[in-house]
Amino acid sequence: MPVTVEPLLARDWPAVERIYREGIATGQATFETQSPGWELWDAGHLPEPRLVARGGSGAILGWAALSPVSARPVYRGVAEVSVYVAEAARGCGAGRALLEALVAAATEAGIWTLQAGVFPENAASLRLHAACGFRVVGTRERLGQLRGLWRDVLLLERRRPGD
Repeated sequence: MPVTVEPLLARDWPAVERIYREGIATGQATFETQSPGWELWDAGHLPEPRLVARGGSGAILGWAALSPVSARPVYRGVAEVSVYVAEAARGCGAGRALLEALVAAATEAGIWTLQAGVFPENAASLRLHAACGFRVVGTRERLGQLRGLWRDVLLLERRRPGD
């Protein structure tokens, strides 16, 4: 399946939100239990880069975006990665295309550290991040509860080459 990556626009939100809800429903992608809606999602993510992957028909297969880890100026080059792929498109290369494009765009934007928090059980996400140069730097034990259960989160990091 051919995959193209392009900027995520506000008009893409319905498809992006549907994919986000699919990820939430798995219980393996996030501590969130419902979509925050466009306004909160928009406010919580950096304006750029925000990306969508489209299939040959133009349908959105997945999305990727960055969130700042802190408002402090010293951390302006550190961002948290979010990558979500539609259930029907998993395994077709959309996630890899998105994460590779996100890493490249983040590097061009001056971001020197990308981090991701991944549940240890999310093997597909761990493989994807490793394939794109992320490494596990630690385990945040019992970081939060999801549906009444404590969950560990692996902290992954990718540093810009040379930094």
